[in-house]
Amino acid sequence: MTVKPLVILPDPILRRVSEPVARIDESVRRFADDMLETMYDAPGIGLAAIQVGEPLRMLVIDLAKEDEEKQPQIFVNPEILASSDERSVYEEGCLSIPDYYAEVERPATVRVRFQDLTGETREIEADGLLATCLQHEMDHLNGVLFIDHISKLKRDMVIRKFTKAAKKTL
Repeated sequence: MTVKPLVILPDPILRRVSEPVARIDESVRRFADDMLETMYDAPGIGLAAIQVGEPLRMLVIDLAKEDEEKQPQIFVNPEILASSDERSVYEEGCLSIPDYYAEVERPATVRVRFQDLTGETREIEADGLLATCLQHEMDHLNGVLFIDHISKLKRDMVIRKFTKAAKKTL
């Protein structure tokens, strides 16, 4: 398994819409392992393929706490089938926007259809942190960042900060 470099704001690839995974084969399974390794190394609880520079509709999540056994979940070609009218608010962060956190309001529950690594189509009903994490990572697949859900003023400040930091590293 390989830890991949993370794509950081303002890299324009983060705004790219990801393509469906056409075939789930050994290379996709290896890539899923690399994504998990990268997420654990960061450390984070979710990672979309685009965050390591691959515009594929694929994401990984593990909500296990530090002292718990790992519980990796891999979602290939996920789609939200339904979301609740009820809303919930979580403080979100993002591995592609390091050290910035903001409260984001999203549907409290979602039903998601996806393929697992065997290619089987599955559906899950998610609520709480899993629902938030799925929506956050699925936003990445559509070129949307969690900062797009906050006020324009705050979003512009964050983008300016990361653009300025990126120019210093050039």
